[in-house]
Amino acid sequence: MLRTLTPILLAICLCASREQRVCSQETPAGRPPAVPLVVHDPYFSIWSFGDRLADDWPRHWTGRVHALSSMVRVDGLTYRIMGQPLPDVPAMKQIGLRVWPTRTVYEFEGSGVHVTLTFLSPVLPKNLDVLSRPLTYIVWDVRATDRLTHTVQIYFDNTAELVVNGVSQQVVWGRGTADHVTWMRMGSQEQPVLAASGDDRRIDWGYVYTAVAEGVPCRTALTKAEAAREAFHADGTIPQVDDQDQPRRADHDWPVAACCFDLGNVDPTGRSCRLMLAYDDLFSIQYFSENLRPFWRRNGWEAEDLLKAAERDYASLRQQAVAFDERLIADAESLGGRGYANLVALSYRHAIGAHKLAVGPQGQPMLFSKECFSNGCIGTVDVLYPASPIFMLIDNDLLKATVTPIFEYAAMPRWPFPFAPHDLGQYPLANGQVYGGREQSEGNQMPVEESGNMLIVAYVIARNDGNTDYLKPYWKLLRSWAEYLKEKGLDPENQLCTDDFTGHLAHNANLSVKAIVALACFGKLCEMQGQTADANEYLNLAGRYAKQWAELADDGDHFRLAFDKPGTWSQKYNLVWDRLLGLELFGKDVRAKEIAFYKRQLQPYGLPLDNRSLFTKTDWEVWTATLAEERADFEALMSPVYRFVDETPDRIPLTDWYWTDSAKVQGFRARPVIGGIFIKMLESPEVRQRWGAWK
Repeated sequence: MLRTLTPILLAICLCASREQRVCSQETPAGRPPAVPLVVHDPYFSIWSFGDRLADDWPRHWTGRVHALSSMVRVDGLTYRIMGQPLPDVPAMKQIGLRVWPTRTVYEFEGSGVHVTLTFLSPVLPKNLDVLSRPLTYIVWDVRATDRLTHTVQIYFDNTAELVVNGVSQQVVWGRGTADHVTWMRMGSQEQPVLAASGDDRRIDWGYVYTAVAEGVPCRTALTKAEAAREAFHADGTIPQVDDQDQPRRADHDWPVAACCFDLGNVDPTGRSCRLMLAYDDLFSIQYFSENLRPFWRRNGWEAEDLLKAAERDYASLRQQAVAFDERLIADAESLGGRGYANLVALSYRHAIGAHKLAVGPQGQPMLFSKECFSNGCIGTVDVLYPASPIFMLIDNDLLKATVTPIFEYAAMPRWPFPFAPHDLGQYPLANGQVYGGREQSEGNQMPVEESGNMLIVAYVIARNDGNTDYLKPYWKLLRSWAEYLKEKGLDPENQLCTDDFTGHLAHNANLSVKAIVALACFGKLCEMQGQTADANEYLNLAGRYAKQWAELADDGDHFRLAFDKPGTWSQKYNLVWDRLLGLELFGKDVRAKEIAFYKRQLQPYGLPLDNRSLFTKTDWEVWTATLAEERADFEALMSPVYRFVDETPDRIPLTDWYWTDSAKVQGFRARPVIGGIFIKMLESPEVRQRWGAWK
């Protein structure tokens, strides 16, 4: 089971030292559906979809091959440890895998050596300049296991698949140096910067960089994949001259950026080598016709500046990442147990990597989400809402960055409605809403849903800041949305909610909860602003609505899906804010009655979303479980979720929409909403304080 060890392991346990450990055997843990390798944003996102890294090529989250390969040569014998570079080269035995929030660590053994392969992506909070760096360190640590000395060479390459949407596109390449860094880069010939939008798409502009520190015994080459791989297999080296046959198709002799490290004689004390894999997209997002730079470029940096800084900061960032990982996992385990901690470890890079941090028109940070394998929308409000707990916990500036683009859009004359918008466009083009009635009509909009989402998130931002300064420019919008909910929120009309795949629903009890909580949040904001009369009005209104809700939704031993549908039920995940924010509008009895009922509705792999179908949402399951006051109830609701993660036959980045009877995926993958898994960590005042969230 996934819950048996922390963090996620395959056939190994937590071990003695912090970074490189000799492992003992324990009960085997489960496995992640897909393993994050290089995960930074919706375009620079590479995963392993299998149990063993050498069983298949790494892939983009969409499933398209984004080939990375690595081989190890020990005393003249070659083994592959990543990808399938040569069919006649055997795989070294993989004996372990650990997924931490910022690191993925594989362990291999064979021919008297132990190899630790680490993918380190220091996406650390509280420092947006570092978090936004699209760069992963790939590190090999090799030591002898038989008390002898072995000659060892390490091979790595990445193909041009990383820089094209389709392999028929023409690519170019080159190399250079920056201070003490040698780099190779590859990119498309055409460079169609921000020229297209869509869901199932890869980036085809900008450049991927493969870089190593100067002075390291490493040879680099931009050459044909077969030539580099065969040369390494034959004699532990690679071609000395770069291939100049360019431009050419990415699949024509598969041009690669290859590195060959000569570790020399390796004894039990070990030797190490590393490289940096980075992506400079030049421009990241188009926001109302203005092309926005990635945040790491905000002070005029170029790719070489990124590589120099990353090389300079490596030792410090690795130390910070290890400390961050261990602290986050310890807090998660203390609150939710080992299974929950494993889920947090798997979800961290996933959630952040489904966003892109850019510099807004006024120099402010703007964080844009993508609805991966949904419809490709950018900046969707009912995506930022379920994703928000991760940012509520780790960095309020990131939380603000998710809503700033929405606030700015809603304040434009082109947005004509008294409620909040659904989205900003289709990724990466944030040029105006594309969902439902767009900017033309109220048809198929989500007015109660999105207005409630924005008000709840706004209140958490103010609670984290201890003031309403950030919200003051948007106060007119907040009041408009609160007025809309005052009129429409208690008993919503026939409209969509965030679970729009279930269709329109009138008198939606869970949506009503959101509106009531949001009205209380606006009342609390008024209170923080010193607007006492308004605060009393909205808080009292929310209290009255909550009492009416309990009567309208009551169905004996639970509360209904819709006020006019007796015998129905649904997850009331929006109630979680009543508890976490201390609003106590509905009270413990309402939550307790729901939890008791949910425990009787469990399927082998989770709690269905409602009575209409056996599918569910991963993020909402964690929100619903967090309603529980007792740890045992939380674990009862979450254990089937851990079983799903372990046993789902669909090997893709974690889905948030699956069938509770079969563990099969219904739809969606790699979406930002997995950040909602962090909501349990907002339960503890001590943990919130440690991470800088509200008191």
